[in-house]
Amino acid sequence: MLMKLFTSFFKIGLFTFGGGYAMLPLIEKELVEKRKWITEDELMEMFIISQMTPGTIAINASTFIGNKKAGKLGGFIASLGIIFPSLIIITLIYNFLGNSFDNPVINSIFLGIRACIIGLIASSTLKICRKSFISGMSYIIFIAAFILLLIFDISPILLIILGALLGAAATFFLPNRIKSILEVK
Repeated sequence: MLMKLFTSFFKIGLFTFGGGYAMLPLIEKELVEKRKWITEDELMEMFIISQMTPGTIAINASTFIGNKKAGKLGGFIASLGIIFPSLIIITLIYNFLGNSFDNPVINSIFLGIRACIIGLIASSTLKICRKSFISGMSYIIFIAAFILLLIFDISPILLIILGALLGAAATFFLPNRIKSILEVK
């Protein structure tokens, strides 16, 4: 199991450029569909928890899943698997390029990678939206947060607090008739 954890996360780490959001489709393909180590719901929960805890999403996710499959040693081995490819790639790039990123071939490679990352992040965003919009209230909070962030440039921290308060207020203070209208059937 430890070798499977290392190789699975090594593969994810090898092709994950752009951080945690870009890695979500790779994790889903490898760990949900191929290995069946976690469900889609567990993936979403793990992803949300990984975003809330200190550290990178990749490390938090690998540690969580490794620990779930093989205890503390599994968490450690999975974390090594996700880190190791980046360490190798950065070392190779620095040894061959040094401080010079003016090479047109390298710039073209990074241009292609950045474009692909945007697609991966967009895909992750759509998957998160499908799992997160569970009621009419979810849509209302999303639209309000989106508008407040874009138009009024409100702090994301304040938005999260307001969203939590609005969700709690809807649960405790809205009449049942309005709650039933806002629920997604």
